[in-house]
Amino acid sequence: MNTPIRQPALFLPHGGGPCFFMDWDPPDFWDHLGGWLESLPGLLPAEPRALLVVSAHWEAAVPTVTAGTQPPLLYDYGGFPPHAYQLQWPAPGDPALAGRIQGLLSRAGIASAADPQRGYDHGVFVPLLLAWPQARIPTVQLSLRHDLDAAAHLAIGRALAPLRDEGVLILGSGFSYHNLRAMIGGAVPDVAGSSQRFDGWLTAAVQAAPPERDRLLAGWAQAPDARACHPRPEHLIPLMVVAGAAGEDAGARCYHHLLGEVTHSGYRFG
Repeated sequence: MNTPIRQPALFLPHGGGPCFFMDWDPPDFWDHLGGWLESLPGLLPAEPRALLVVSAHWEAAVPTVTAGTQPPLLYDYGGFPPHAYQLQWPAPGDPALAGRIQGLLSRAGIASAADPQRGYDHGVFVPLLLAWPQARIPTVQLSLRHDLDAAAHLAIGRALAPLRDEGVLILGSGFSYHNLRAMIGGAVPDVAGSSQRFDGWLTAAVQAAPPERDRLLAGWAQAPDARACHPRPEHLIPLMVVAGAAGEDAGARCYHHLLGEVTHSGYRFG
């Protein structure tokens, strides 16, 4: 049996709904992010043994894992054409990995749960349909804790760090900017400036050396324009799990782009 190769931990912007599979005006609106997601496998040291994905679109009382052998897709978006509800990404589940995750959390004193019925939401299957369209890598999704406490999610990530040495790629799927009123053209002042200021702070925080990195990220709400960019932080909190799983590894911005007026980024640890 081959020795697993240590994987990095990544935070990726997952777009909006089924955005990469829609027609837009301008037509290339999502092309830059879509192209980067397609390039993800080539950025890794080897094909992962499995994927653990923390999506912004699942919250539960305690961190909960998908435990089915073949999770279905949850088309948890509305108002799109029929073809958006026919997308397929039939990646197998991994009940053994789900059990391993629960064991690591228990060892750290963190309560957890398993859900053998729950499927992959669009924070999982939409970006990964671009990155791994063959859908052959076993995948487990992990929920956020519904209190969205940053320090608690950093601790969850620290507990799961050993998985990286077992060939598991830990992915946080969210968005470094998520103010829906601004993103759909609402009257939100200075979108460009607020997203740029927060993105600059967030990048500096990710690049800080531990334990300063954890201190900064746990206090993200005190950052410049934090609440203007994240009125509710569910799209930012997956980054906390990823940063916790980084251990002592350095963090760096691995993706950066302007989407309309919105500055947004992706991050890599290790």
